[in-house]
Amino acid sequence: MIEPSHYISKTVKDLKPSGIRKFFDLAASMEGVISLGVGEPDFVTPWSVREASILSLEQGFTSYTANAGLLELREEIAYYLQGKAKVSYNPKEQVLVTVGASQALDVALRAIVNPGDEVIVIEPSFVSYSSLISLAGGVPVSVQTSGEMEFKLQPAELEKAITEKTKAIILCSPSNPTGTVLEHEELVKIAEIIEKHDLLVISDEIYAELTYDHEYTSFVSIEGMAERTILVSGFSKGFAMTGWRLGYIAAHKDFLSEMLKIHQYSMMCAPTMAQYAAIEAMKNGREDVLYMKKKYKQRRNLVVSALNEMDLTCHVPGGAFYVFPSIKKTNLTSEEFAEQLLLEEKVAVVPGNVFGDSGEGYIRCSYASSLEQLQEALRRMQRFVENKI
Repeated sequence: MIEPSHYISKTVKDLKPSGIRKFFDLAASMEGVISLGVGEPDFVTPWSVREASILSLEQGFTSYTANAGLLELREEIAYYLQGKAKVSYNPKEQVLVTVGASQALDVALRAIVNPGDEVIVIEPSFVSYSSLISLAGGVPVSVQTSGEMEFKLQPAELEKAITEKTKAIILCSPSNPTGTVLEHEELVKIAEIIEKHDLLVISDEIYAELTYDHEYTSFVSIEGMAERTILVSGFSKGFAMTGWRLGYIAAHKDFLSEMLKIHQYSMMCAPTMAQYAAIEAMKNGREDVLYMKKKYKQRRNLVVSALNEMDLTCHVPGGAFYVFPSIKKTNLTSEEFAEQLLLEEKVAVVPGNVFGDSGEGYIRCSYASSLEQLQEALRRMQRFVENKI
């Protein structure tokens, strides 16, 4: 008999399982649970987008596409970015269609990271960043942010974290898990540090469609940053297409050609029928996105107001569909709060510590649920908090 553990990669062994999954699994085993933990839209993919995929199947478009994706889709992505980010990308050389934004992040990191290279992650952060850096052979370096500053990256803290081994920084605006949006002036200050230290940026812009109070600023639109930035995005959040698994990368052609090699060997191409669906989303999905955005903003305002009223201090997030309230007044840890809330009131939230040490004392709640569900969840949370404070 062999001992499998002797053969497993040490890097993989050292990876921690997703802390989010623990609470999803527990919630799934209980009846009557309202989940505010899931990071995906509650809307169904718009009908015209689904219909385009169905039509592609009826027409027999079931073969591989080009490794980089259908040229028509890459052209639509480039056209979209020209309007949204104010940067021109050559669709033949600078756009790569991937299997979700998650694969885009993986490909981007593997293309630029050498063993021992440091990559800066802003905490609280999406749970995959540090693990993907480690899998690429790099070293994740955390820069913490605070609720008092609305979880915005402070340039001085970024400067402190940079060493001679630093290769890149991952930015996510709007942020998962905090919903924080970095405005133009704030991005300019970060860009000055990036240029000073000759760094690269992976800009995760998967929530770019979902900003509510100010016009969105892409990091690539900051002067001098387009050539230093690997822009990662996709269709999951803004277009309600999580299950379609479709993302993309836009970058300098020399970066993209190397990323394409990794994509060729690991994935071949993104699903063909999903690519046809995405073409329709790009061409005719704007009204659906605006409708969903309007509903999310209404829900955000409801949830933030209710949380503050129950003394769970919460800043107003500028984007995405998450709130990140403080639960410190309950004297419970993030995990204790999340577990007790689930067991006592059947409301599932994500403990903030799974997003890094600076997330301790907070929870992540998604408002990608119906108003009725949100209102009931908030009533249950109010009752729970009254018993804890």
